[in-house]
Amino acid sequence: MEEQLMWQDRFNMGVECIDKEHQKLFGIMNKMISFGERPEKHQWICDEGIKFFKAHAVKHFAEEEDYMSSIRYEGYATHKRLHDNFRDVTLPQLEWELEQTGYSVAAVNHFLGVCTGWLIGHTLTEDLAIVGEGESKWAELLPEEEQASMGEAIVHLIYDMFRLKAQIISMQYGGERFGNGIYYRLKYETDEGGEWEIILIFEERLLINTVGKMVDAKTDKINSMIINATRYTARQFVEKLKRYFPSADLRKIKEESLLNYEQFQQVLEKKKLQFSLLFDTGAGYFAFCVSAPHLLEKGIGSNIKAENAMSEIEKYLAQNLEENARQQKKKKVLVVDDSDLMRLAIKQLLENDYEVGLAQSGMAAIRSITLNRPDLVLLDYEMPVCDGRQVLDMIRAEEETADIPVIFLTGRGDKESIQKIVPLKPAGYLLKTMKPEEIKKSVDDFFEKQKG
Repeated sequence: MEEQLMWQDRFNMGVECIDKEHQKLFGIMNKMISFGERPEKHQWICDEGIKFFKAHAVKHFAEEEDYMSSIRYEGYATHKRLHDNFRDVTLPQLEWELEQTGYSVAAVNHFLGVCTGWLIGHTLTEDLAIVGEGESKWAELLPEEEQASMGEAIVHLIYDMFRLKAQIISMQYGGERFGNGIYYRLKYETDEGGEWEIILIFEERLLINTVGKMVDAKTDKINSMIINATRYTARQFVEKLKRYFPSADLRKIKEESLLNYEQFQQVLEKKKLQFSLLFDTGAGYFAFCVSAPHLLEKGIGSNIKAENAMSEIEKYLAQNLEENARQQKKKKVLVVDDSDLMRLAIKQLLENDYEVGLAQSGMAAIRSITLNRPDLVLLDYEMPVCDGRQVLDMIRAEEETADIPVIFLTGRGDKESIQKIVPLKPAGYLLKTMKPEEIKKSVDDFFEKQKG
């Protein structure tokens, strides 16, 4: 597997025992990722990975909880709940899946995807929140007993509708990618004028094995027939779920839409979830997320209506194919700038030919590089708090990222400003005052020179 988890010094909390365990965890995950595509190593992944995580759960979680208690961290109860769920629910279920499937490719991918996503999300949000660098995203999660009650209801419904015996993987699903997924959003009105947003995430193979067979679709790929049937199946699922929770008061559907993974991540970044559950159905993974009564921001997913349902589905499938192709073939460019206007302008300029990632700050850039290594970074030199020079130092400080080329973006073209940039030896610099076509040509020329 090409991408690795890259530890950065700025991830350190400044608490030695915790930072050491974090680095160990990143290291073992990198070994597991490296061996993940080698079937002969799948047994090793199971044995070593589970053993390490269990040791980590016993030692690191206890030390971190002792530290939180010693400083009277107000988020202690929520943080401990995350530890308990991962150690006592998520890991045992992932281990069970590996053993039951003989360490199949799908099970190993589930293990790596869930554990890697949990590690990155937990370390860069929950753990840094302990020392005041950010805040927990689980502050508004409903009590554990209500999560468990919802989980039991969903397990029963999955069996009633598909005759699948599901197992809960996590009661704090953080958006970890567990393979190719279909992200379906429903927005409901309530009698009191509020709104509930429900996102159901289906692993593609789950839909092929269930809905696909129901509509007699003889295919191993998602098509418009399966997507359309999934829409109505999902609505039926939510309607039946309402019988378990009549207080939900979901009066009628206001909107529905299909999201891609990036749009789903945008929702998670902006929303405080009340339910966030992940299940293993035995035929594929399923997640159920609820945000209420918050509104989904405009522009995330087109509203599906009767008159445009098929066209929206066909468009969604086409976009999914394009997205997959882009991820495989297009070069990745990360644009880092504190200006929303500048980020959007460059994205629109490059997105036809490149996979463009966006970050609005130095720390956001490092997190993005950790999650998805780019082929080129276009970096604003004059950012506040953490400027371009500091971000470049952070990138070059780690062996895994030191070779990532960086081109500075600067609004100043005077001799004194350029003299500050040149000694840093970037791959180049671009003036923000350049014409758009000149910026595009400079990026194109950079990659053409790399080919030579």
